[in-house]
Amino acid sequence: MDRKLKEKTPVLAVCYDFDRTLSPDEMQAQGYIQSVGYDVKQFWREANELAKSNDMDGNLAYMYKMVEEAEGHFVLNRKALGEYGSRVRLFEGVKEWFARVNAYGKERGVTVEHYIISSGLKEMILGTEIADEFTEIYASSFYFNARGVAKWPAQAVNYTNKTQFLFRIEKGVHDINDNAVNDYFPPEKLRVPFRNMVYFGDSETDIPCMKLVTVNGGHAVGVYDPSAGKEKVEKLLQENRIRYIVPADYREGSDADRLIKAIIDKTAAYEALENKHVSDLSCLYKKRDVR
Repeated sequence: MDRKLKEKTPVLAVCYDFDRTLSPDEMQAQGYIQSVGYDVKQFWREANELAKSNDMDGNLAYMYKMVEEAEGHFVLNRKALGEYGSRVRLFEGVKEWFARVNAYGKERGVTVEHYIISSGLKEMILGTEIADEFTEIYASSFYFNARGVAKWPAQAVNYTNKTQFLFRIEKGVHDINDNAVNDYFPPEKLRVPFRNMVYFGDSETDIPCMKLVTVNGGHAVGVYDPSAGKEKVEKLLQENRIRYIVPADYREGSDADRLIKAIIDKTAAYEALENKHVSDLSCLYKKRDVR
């Protein structure tokens, strides 16, 4: 099983939704939907109607529709999905963001890791030019038969079950089939306490993750496309779902850049103080034992 133990240096886990957080639109709407002869709004309308009329999870509905509509057009396999992923546009500065943030963390004695937690498709995200930047990509995915054709959902990640992945990151239990995520971990054994988590999201579907991170001392960030307005994230801020809002601009010197560096600075300072506290307690207990 893929498990990671707590390191000597603090780890900051930066988690991202994908669509409208790192990319300005749904990944399926940047080539796939058009290739099966659909208008984007029509495709999502029919997927939502399918879910509603069958008491079906919305993510399962869109994945079913992707499989169904691909028939007669092309073979829906990993290669095809990866190629659609390669066409996905990214917000300004995203490509350079990860190396810069990692380097700043290293300067401050903080290991920065990046994670995707998305209802989008893992196979498409793996086709993007930033796929290798992530420690893990938690997203919906297909089961492929012996001929490599997508036939059935392997994972369906919706807005509520997204939270399980935060607990996996917290405990270092990354394998999605590892039930040790339900085990008790004493606080000092947690690899990434929630106070050392950042969650970037853009809408209501991110609320459970945002709230979980916020109430446990972490950093939930509402991202908005400046061309679309920031009413959604302002509402999340007002409702105490998030702590910060930034435009979807990841270039050096941007609001997001300054914010993540401030969070890294805080993480370094807090963990230094926490280590001092633990050390002092350890010395006290040893002194008592000697007596």
